[in-house]
Amino acid sequence: MDVNISLIADAIKFNISERQRQNFNSPFKTVPAMKITKLAVSAVYQERYKGLGTFMIATAVTIARTCNETLFACRFITLDADVEHNETVLDFYKKNSFFDNEELINKNRKTISMRKDIYN
Repeated sequence: MDVNISLIADAIKFNISERQRQNFNSPFKTVPAMKITKLAVSAVYQERYKGLGTFMIATAVTIARTCNETLFACRFITLDADVEHNETVLDFYKKNSFFDNEELINKNRKTISMRKDIYN
């Protein structure tokens, strides 16, 4: 498969200090999200179509906003960045406005939980 993206409904937790630092005022312990479970672009397509991964993320944001308006609540896009198999993946996601989920940081994990606010 040359290009692949898979999405599911998700929810994330904010710790108290993270809520305060980001000025996120929600009365709920968890916040609804949509998770990218798979985002893959083959090496051939990466070379041929620059920006395809970024386009796929933008499309996921559009889908999340549409779901928020018509189907179910969604405030964030989440994902687990596979740092074990791709050391540069964090740079790619940070370039696309993702940041670490502090509640789930674990130095020994093979993935890094990240999120993107679909309205910022």
